[in-house]
Amino acid sequence: MIKLLLLALVVAGGCQTPTQTKPASSLDDFAAHLESLRARGHIQALSAVISKDQSIAWSGSFGGTDGVPGTVSDTTVFHLASLTKPVASTVILQLVDEGKVSLDDPVSRYGVNLPGTVLVRHLMSHTSEGVPGTRYAYNGDRFALLDAVVAQAAGKPFADAVQERIIAPLQLKHMAPTPQSASFAASGLDKAAYLANVAPGYTWTGDRYVPTAYQTAFSTAAGLTASARDYAAFSMAMDRDAFLRPATKALAWTPVVSSTGQTFPYGLGWFATDYKGIRVIWHYGYWTASSALVIKVPSRGLTFVLLANTDGLSAPYPLGSGKLEASPWAREFLETFVIAKLPLP
Repeated sequence: MIKLLLLALVVAGGCQTPTQTKPASSLDDFAAHLESLRARGHIQALSAVISKDQSIAWSGSFGGTDGVPGTVSDTTVFHLASLTKPVASTVILQLVDEGKVSLDDPVSRYGVNLPGTVLVRHLMSHTSEGVPGTRYAYNGDRFALLDAVVAQAAGKPFADAVQERIIAPLQLKHMAPTPQSASFAASGLDKAAYLANVAPGYTWTGDRYVPTAYQTAFSTAAGLTASARDYAAFSMAMDRDAFLRPATKALAWTPVVSSTGQTFPYGLGWFATDYKGIRVIWHYGYWTASSALVIKVPSRGLTFVLLANTDGLSAPYPLGSGKLEASPWAREFLETFVIAKLPLP
């Protein structure tokens, strides 16, 4: 019995996600690694972009209709899920820079009624539960309460604010609130044309992909849609301080520390961590028929954007706990371009 138990443990251990990733030796090798991960993770379609400094250095698309290459591209629109949060954070922090919001405002000032004295910074950092500021708990429903802060301080709904402050200035034609919501009207885009460019959602059932309807809600927590190229454009704008004062951006990208000295994995709308001694800013998305990942390495001027139309980028991994290293997708990028420093065009 003991031998059988030990054998079972060995087999189970062998099925665990590996924590070591061999870096790719070339861009073609990197693309092959991503395709292998896509197939093993049962992701129907995947779009990937890497930006270096202020330009797109590489892009790749994988899977799609019947697995035929070329049916998705870096301008295909995917649902971002929680990759909405960094964009919403930017809008709120613009209002902070303008003196219209204070991070230390009680959210009750904006009509949000929660137990205890919950401040704007607590909702933005996922530290609003229990005694505010003392415990981290990733909670999209709580983050979505920031809708009220934007509406009152900006004098307009979040959909209009993000269009005016982020999307229009960057002239992004492939970023908008989900077309399944009334908020899409704020984009001013043709709905039918936009929908025609949206990757349809799927769920992997164990033996096949089943078409799956996307969520219809839109808020500061989730519901934006975008292409990988347009999300990279937003990321590059953040790098050149197009939207925020440098000190405000630094605050967003700094992990929150509790009153007892505990460092949490989240700043203000972004995760922040170290990978083998290198500072990494990132976020993930995970919702019905969608998953997404953005990884930024400010010291190298690098951003990696991954968008998918199934949940395989995020569902298997404890990303909400801040464990970026658990993702083989993250390790693939970081080991190849950050640790091994594979050159980009």
